Amino acid sequence: MGKRVAISGNHSIAEGVRLAKVDVVAAYPITPQTPMVEKVADFINQGRLDAKYIAVESEHSALTAVVGASVMGTRVFTASAGAGLALMHEIVGVASGNRLPIVMGIANRSLPSPWSLQADHSDSMAERDLGWIQLYAASCQEALDYTLLAYRIAEEVRLPVMVCIDGFFLTHTTEAVDLPDQADVDQFLPAFERGDIYLDPDDPMTINQLNSEATFTELKYRHNEALNSVVDLFPHVAKEFEERFGRKHSLCTAVGCEGADVVVVTLGSSSGTARKVAGQMRADGQKIGTLQVSCFRPFPKQEVIDHLKHAKAVAVVDRSWALGTDGPLAQEVKSAFYSAGLNVPVYNFVGGLGGRDLSEATVKRVIGKALELKEQEEQALYPIWIDVKEEAK
Repeated sequence: MGKRVAISGNHSIAEGVRLAKVDVVAAYPITPQTPMVEKVADFINQGRLDAKYIAVESEHSALTAVVGASVMGTRVFTASAGAGLALMHEIVGVASGNRLPIVMGIANRSLPSPWSLQADHSDSMAERDLGWIQLYAASCQEALDYTLLAYRIAEEVRLPVMVCIDGFFLTHTTEAVDLPDQADVDQFLPAFERGDIYLDPDDPMTINQLNSEATFTELKYRHNEALNSVVDLFPHVAKEFEERFGRKHSLCTAVGCEGADVVVVTLGSSSGTARKVAGQMRADGQKIGTLQVSCFRPFPKQEVIDHLKHAKAVAVVDRSWALGTDGPLAQEVKSAFYSAGLNVPVYNFVGGLGGRDLSEATVKRVIGKALELKEQEEQALYPIWIDVKEEAK
């Protein structure tokens, strides 16, 4: 039997790292991620995690260090946020291109400029097309569970995973979390096997070499095939997780979508707020649904289509400023609808930037505006920025 504890989102990911029996950790402190790796360092210092902690001089070095450790055949972890993740950019592609099962905790923080210590998804979204799996947690429990799921999936498909939690809204929020027994985790997540990509002086091979046009496309094709396979793999691994730990997880979670007048689509911590507001509105007789997308890469197109195809309108809330175009989540939903030939209006709302709260009142305004546009049979060619102060207009 496990136990229930009150811990933060940062602590939850650290507990997942401890339970996964990671061998090597390298990280550089940056708000609001720092407590995550501090807790991992505590576990090592206390003898609760038998791992090597490498103190590095930058985030670029942190990811480089765990790339090297992973290639040597060890289970690894790192973490970052905001500008720290941006500094890793070059090595983000190295990690995925070399098919290394690295898990990285991301405490989502807005990219500069202006500078902000607060949350939005601009940091992880800037890395969304570099071949990593991306999971977005909506609670501290999901932060822990997704960390364990991340290692299991990463090591099956040989690709790295970002476990993303909203800065401060989740990283520093304390919730009740069920910690599983180590024995159960060991059954779910066996000891790491290094696979066929490794550095060994007794069995030399070339890794991360310069490639010509003769092989580059084929390597990226194989990478893409492996990434897309996660859509089929995730439900099977999640089912095993549910059978062992009693908690259900999926690529996306739908509530009240069938025949809804509006479905609100979200990523991360705002998903719980959207569910609460929609539940209250359904209790008052309104047909409002929600869809929490948990796996953004690979994007689960078919599952999103299946959940949303019978809605009358869709309101996608992007917590990232894709300046000059639609938000990343809205782009994916619209692409899925177009590919399936669906003629359901999709309205993109941009909000919650730089730590601004996506409150219940804000979600209600999103739903109200979507209902208004649908009633008037209007399209929204450009994103609708919500909660912008009047003096800025």
